[in-house]
Amino acid sequence: MSDFQAIADRSEIEALRGEFTDAAMMRDLDRFASLFTHDAVYRIPDAGIEHVGREGIRAGTEHLAEAWEYFVQTTHPGVIQLDGDTASGRAYVCELGHLRDGRSVFNYGLFHDRYRRTPEGWKFTERVFEVRYFDTTPLRGSAEVTWAAAPAPAGNEPAA
Repeated sequence: MSDFQAIADRSEIEALRGEFTDAAMMRDLDRFASLFTHDAVYRIPDAGIEHVGREGIRAGTEHLAEAWEYFVQTTHPGVIQLDGDTASGRAYVCELGHLRDGRSVFNYGLFHDRYRRTPEGWKFTERVFEVRYFDTTPLRGSAEVTWAAAPAPAGNEPAA
């Protein structure tokens, strides 16, 4: 594999991981499912979740999304190991959200990934979320934005 091909592959895989976070945040479930191969597996073992196949991933993610009042996920780049038309890697994640039943969740974890090059580009064949820190302390914020009026900076008072 040429250095240019490796750079392109890494860039495409990083874009795939970015699409995953964006589709989750935007609740674009069809796009979310399209990021996986038809035989892929998406697992969150600590939550007892395993979705198999693109259709199963779409349905399972829809069920999960319905439970959230709001959900925020940020993903940070990790390693990518290329092996021809397959690859593996990790991405680091911070999530927070508020469930419709009143519970809050804040966690740090990582995705353990396997990827495959397809005619449509790189796709996930397996994505497993491992929780490293989990907190259910009630979040004080909300999805509603209310800005308080900021005081004028010192020295900018009107002349008398």
